[in-house]
Amino acid sequence: MKNTDKRLIVALDFPTWGEAEKLVNQVPEVMFYKVGLELYLASRGEAVVKLREMGKEVFLDLKFHDIPNTVAQASRQAVAQGATIFDVHAAGGREMLSKAAQAVQEQAEFLQVRKPLLLAITVLTSMDEEDLKDIGLPDLRRTVRAWAKLAQESGLDGVVASPQEISLIRETCGPDFKILCPGVRPSWAEAGDQKRILTPRKAIELGADYIVVGRPITQAQDPRLAALRIIEELSTVS
Repeated sequence: MKNTDKRLIVALDFPTWGEAEKLVNQVPEVMFYKVGLELYLASRGEAVVKLREMGKEVFLDLKFHDIPNTVAQASRQAVAQGATIFDVHAAGGREMLSKAAQAVQEQAEFLQVRKPLLLAITVLTSMDEEDLKDIGLPDLRRTVRAWAKLAQESGLDGVVASPQEISLIRETCGPDFKILCPGVRPSWAEAGDQKRILTPRKAIELGADYIVVGRPITQAQDPRLAALRIIEELSTVS
């Protein structure tokens, strides 16, 4: 398909599958979508299956964070549902991360399917230094560096992180470690509730592998035009 770019993931933050499906049909050029907690629960998990039936890739953004065995078993289910990417919280610790990575590998081999990318969330893009102080964590950059390194040592494929920490993660984890960035806003869009943001082009230039964009597309007067503007912006970055 022309005019598409799988580095762009559109966030389907809708309260019903019907609304999400309408958006997907409006922007045929977009091939990759994020399904978060709201839509996943509203659709009883069917959003992932339906998107896969439509030929789309899925970032299952459920942010698993629980005891190691529970997260490992949930990870097996994410593989079985057909997620291309899914995530867990780095704050869950080394054992949780390692068991999740092992479970993903085993389940993909058992089902004979492509192994999804397993990413660890570092610090949510809605948080800043003051928020971290409130929960007793060290400064933001130290936290991101430590959690990214922990994820890599635990066998994960990459991290979910603010685009403002891309260079730090690249320095810490090297060029092959995947970085997926929410908190990406085109220059013509409002920041919303994100605190640590960059434009799509700048995020890719700095080394992001994937970017997540939601409201600038989903709430645009013309979602397809908004998506195409971002795809065009990305096309200028190799």
